Amino acid sequence: MSENEINGAAIGSLERAVGERKRIDRVRAARAGVPDPELVERPRRRRFTAEYKLRVLREADACARPGEIGALLRREGLYSSLLTEWRRQRERGALEALERPRGRRRADPREGEIAAWRQRAERAEAELVKARKVIEVQGNVSALLGELLEPRGAKPSTER
Repeated sequence: MSENEINGAAIGSLERAVGERKRIDRVRAARAGVPDPELVERPRRRRFTAEYKLRVLREADACARPGEIGALLRREGLYSSLLTEWRRQRERGALEALERPRGRRRADPREGEIAAWRQRAERAEAELVKARKVIEVQGNVSALLGELLEPRGAKPSTER
């Protein structure tokens, strides 16, 4: 019996099982090289380097005839608003402005260290408060035991 006949028999027996039809379809699609339609790739934001932006701006500035800029934008897959924004960035500060990352700034690693030290100091202070309470209770217990263990009628001596 060939491998295809064995696989076909295995798939045939799987088809008879209740609720297995979707899994079988996925197996067949995977064998055929078809991507699973239920798995959608997450879109990613495009990022452009400063050199790329400057190259595109130089090419756009070199365009003299009508329609050349549109052809450039279509070829590069860009929008005219990007070209406008990149020109403004170039006027404001060349490569520094063009390389400006989008989104929130990364947290300073020192902030994390400071937070850890603060938490450690708070824990130490809490332990100190507990230790002081324990010492206070021990002193009270010691004084109480001293009173209980003294013979009645005897005065505590002041000599040492």
